Amino acid sequence: MKNSAILISILVLLFLTLSCANDYKFSLEKPNKVVINESITIKLIEKNNKAVDKIQFYVNGKEIASNGNLVNINTSDLGVGKHAINALAFYDGRTKKENGFIEVFAKNKPTIYKYKIINEYPHDSKAYTQGLEYYNGFLYETTGRRGQSTLRKVAIKTGEVLQKVNLDKKYFGEGMTIVNNKIIWLTWENKKGFVYDLETFKQEKEFSYDQSKQGWGLTHSETELIKSDGTNKIWFLDNETLKEKRSIQIYTNDRSVNHLNELELVNGKIYANKYQKNTLAIIDAKTGIVEGLGDLRGLEKEMAKTQKLVANDEVLNGIAYDAENNRLFVTGKNWSKLFEIELIKQ
Repeated sequence: MKNSAILISILVLLFLTLSCANDYKFSLEKPNKVVINESITIKLIEKNNKAVDKIQFYVNGKEIASNGNLVNINTSDLGVGKHAINALAFYDGRTKKENGFIEVFAKNKPTIYKYKIINEYPHDSKAYTQGLEYYNGFLYETTGRRGQSTLRKVAIKTGEVLQKVNLDKKYFGEGMTIVNNKIIWLTWENKKGFVYDLETFKQEKEFSYDQSKQGWGLTHSETELIKSDGTNKIWFLDNETLKEKRSIQIYTNDRSVNHLNELELVNGKIYANKYQKNTLAIIDAKTGIVEGLGDLRGLEKEMAKTQKLVANDEVLNGIAYDAENNRLFVTGKNWSKLFEIELIKQ
């Protein structure tokens, strides 16, 4: 009996010790939705007012300076999108981590644009358009689907395919762009791209992209490739190494914008097709804010005058810009027309 009483006493003492040690209850206090450029305060509260030795705060995995149990953040330093917030508390020889996020939105609604058709040109109705680019008076185009993916040089006025090469049938071709007399072409699910000589269409090398989800659209600035992956993210790759460097999230004042597809850089803004929506998003390349939305749904009606679109994926896709003559071209998957349009602010 004596030994049993001692054992019970030890167990009770151990239970009380563990109960006291576990009597720390933390709460991460923060706003969930904020507007870009707002300053916010995030706090880690110990609900029972117990002493805490130290608290460390992290935003997107990077530690930031704190003031005791709180931290002040200017959302302009983060950009729009979802951002991970973590607080690590040190107490009584233990640690406790609280996780959360904040979602940053644009301040203003996007400007809405209608369009005016300037010209119509023939386009190969068998071309499942994935990438489109204007270069030195010609259109360069990539098409998709396994076994049907091609790279083409096209005469604008006639739609004639002047040069063509097929992609290996195991790949599903996606967007392309032209940099330093090289054509860079993405594939969809293989996390792999290819580099071709502009003049000969000879494949010279391949490269991989490991951070983004898939390969969708592609364009470029003077220093970087700009890539979509079907999500609400835009990725930036080094022009020389073709390695992914960073990404931005694409947001309006009230939502994220996903399914971003074909891309074109126009006067410093990223123009992006939103897959299956016949909408053109105009995006600030630095912040990810959608500044404008081009409503191009009426082009389907124009197509219906001469062609019946039978598949639900025969949608707007393909943007090319002639900077010298300020011409904007758009087409769609299996569309028999290429449109030169002018966007008109509403």
